[in-house]
This record gives sequence, C-alpha cells and structure tokens, in this order.
Amino acid sequence: MPAWIDRLKVKWGITSTWQVIAILLTFSLAGLSITRIRPIVWLLFGFTEETSMWIKVPTYILMIFPTYQVMLMIFGTLLGQFKFFWAKEKAMLKFFGRLFK
Repeated sequence: MPAWIDRLKVKWGITSTWQVIAILLTFSLAGLSITRIRPIVWLLFGFTEETSMWIKVPTYILMIFPTYQVMLMIFGTLLGQFKFFWAKEKAMLKFFGRLFK
C-alpha cells in the first residue's frame, strides 16, 4: 500500500483503503458537479462576460460553496461515507459559528 494512503487513513481516522478511495472519489465528484452547476447559476443571475468580478466572486462564494457542501453529503452518502462527511460538516459549522459569534 502506498504511504500516502496510510497517512490519509491516520489523518482521517479511517481503517480501510476503500474508504480513502470513496472519500477521494466523493471530493472529485462534488468538484466536478460544481463545475457543471456554476454556469447555470451564472445564467440564472444574468451574469455575462462583462459582469464585474467584484460581483461574480461574492456570488460564487455565497451560492456555490454551500452547494458544494451539499454535493459532498450527497455523494458521500451514495458512496457509504456519510459519517465521515457529516463529521466534517459539523466541524466546519462549529468553526463558522465561532467566527460570527
């Protein structure tokens, strides 16, 4: 087994190579989905090439970031890694909660 897989197992607190593969596949599928969703969001908001990046970037962060989190949960669940991704989501929500407190 490659050493990087063993390091990921330790870092993520998982036991099997299949879990590493499923988690990496989940990240890949969620990222790919977002690249397909972004143009639709831009179209819905009426953004064009002439639309300022000062408008596009905040919109991207506010709309796409939460969508990516949902995609992680969907694909994570489909690949049997709901517990892993739910734990990560809860930790992220606690982090953001402390930022805005």
